[in-house]
Amino acid sequence: MMIKHYQELNVTIEDYAHKNVLEILHQNMSNAMLFESEDIPFDIVKMYSFITLVGNAGRQSTFQIVPPNEVNIQKKKISVISSLGASVIGRAESDKITYGLPGDVISLKIQQVKQINNTNLKQPKIKNY
Repeated sequence: MMIKHYQELNVTIEDYAHKNVLEILHQNMSNAMLFESEDIPFDIVKMYSFITLVGNAGRQSTFQIVPPNEVNIQKKKISVISSLGASVIGRAESDKITYGLPGDVISLKIQQVKQINNTNLKQPKIKNY
């Protein structure tokens, strides 16, 4: 529900890249199975997961998926509604993704998913306007 909330907040599509991210996130969310947070398998990327991606040349990158208001590039905290975040959310270890804009797409593999104990994290309050 948290990801759906952030997706719905972005109803304005201002450019191609943003439109593409929302489409990726929508596609991943429409194919998702719903679980209680504590029942999600340990190898599935969810909010606050740490993900290690590896490219074809063996280069690795590790980051954490966070809500948009917690983004911190220096601390490698990537928004779930960013292009990379939307591409990995709901995926599992060993899944392959394509990332980038048409004409500049790379293939990456999810090498590792680590979860934190986030049972104390609260869901955002959804306001009805």
